[in-house]
Amino acid sequence: MTGTITHDPPPASGGRQSGPLIVTEDPDLLDDLLRLCAAAGATPEVYHSLPGTSPSTPAAFTATATSSTTPTPSGSARPAGWEAAPLVLVGDDAARRVRGAVRRRGVVLVGRDQDDSGVWQRAVEIGADHVLMLPDGEQWLVDRIADVAEGVGRPALTVGVIGGRGGAGASTLACALAVTSAREGLRSLLVDADPMGGGLDVLLGGETADGLRWPAFAASRGRVGGGALEESLPELHSLRVLSWDRGDCVAVPPQAVRAVLAAARRRGGTVVVDLPRRIDDGVAEILAQLDVGILVVPAELRAVAAAGRVAAAVGMVLRDLRIAVRGPYASGLDDREVARLLGLPLAGEVPVEPGLLRATESRRPPGTPSRGPLARFCREFWERALAETDGRGGSAA
Repeated sequence: MTGTITHDPPPASGGRQSGPLIVTEDPDLLDDLLRLCAAAGATPEVYHSLPGTSPSTPAAFTATATSSTTPTPSGSARPAGWEAAPLVLVGDDAARRVRGAVRRRGVVLVGRDQDDSGVWQRAVEIGADHVLMLPDGEQWLVDRIADVAEGVGRPALTVGVIGGRGGAGASTLACALAVTSAREGLRSLLVDADPMGGGLDVLLGGETADGLRWPAFAASRGRVGGGALEESLPELHSLRVLSWDRGDCVAVPPQAVRAVLAAARRRGGTVVVDLPRRIDDGVAEILAQLDVGILVVPAELRAVAAAGRVAAAVGMVLRDLRIAVRGPYASGLDDREVARLLGLPLAGEVPVEPGLLRATESRRPPGTPSRGPLARFCREFWERALAETDGRGGSAA
């Protein structure tokens, strides 16, 4: 069981952080907390009471992330201390001993007695953000500790691209956006969310590249490490690609889709997702994590009608959906008229890229000519989207 009191967790920096601080004298609780830290890949510091409160305060201990046994002295390692630690786990037995601590965010009061109503009062007294009871809250706590271990900063700007009808060019635009983002020096991940498509790794000329594909993550149930995910995927054209293999189609459960995309977002930079027009539970999980959606619509009446149905389905989950119109234009239509008919904001006109088909056949990915019109469209899109994100108080680091 977990309960939230008031605050958000402390802001994280972009780099790797020190481990959490544990304050408890309860040996059983300590063993559980060390086990959870090990599961999250974090190395905590352990105190019996508030660090530095008196000469009798026990020295800090450091526990390895591979052991749940009694911690060993930290030696010359400099402890982060109460105020500097990115996360503080206070055992219920130690709540009274830390009452005089400086108030800070990121404090979790951890106990075992589900029926102890006084735990909330003790949490208020020490300024805790959360009250957590073991064993019910173990997975939540592992996730929080793992965030600390990964040094989670601001999440990736995550963009989904979907076709208003078949053959609209959504996969081409998704690849071009990811290639352009990587060329601009951002950490970039391209996700192929359509198991029935041809495979984005093929479009990028990397179907034989080493690395994991979607079926390898089908059994994922809990948290997926962002760093481990990134390192496991094929690297093509300076970006990472999560696509499908050429074997039998394997169903990836929604919870696995959610875990994988959440891990990708935690790494920062940009994530581009090529979405199918069929909205199932797995796609809904992706839509829920998108910052922006781009609906690619050919400028013809039948395509606009089909795109209206796609927009209605996607709009039930995604609030920020925009139109990218692709010519040539049918009589009486232009990009603004298509946007008006669909009632959605205009992201721009996808330009015609001379020689795009020949480039794709020769294994050069869309958007590769850095001065080409498609690359220019993508670069301008990222500039606007990143500026909007900064204006809302976030960023793609």
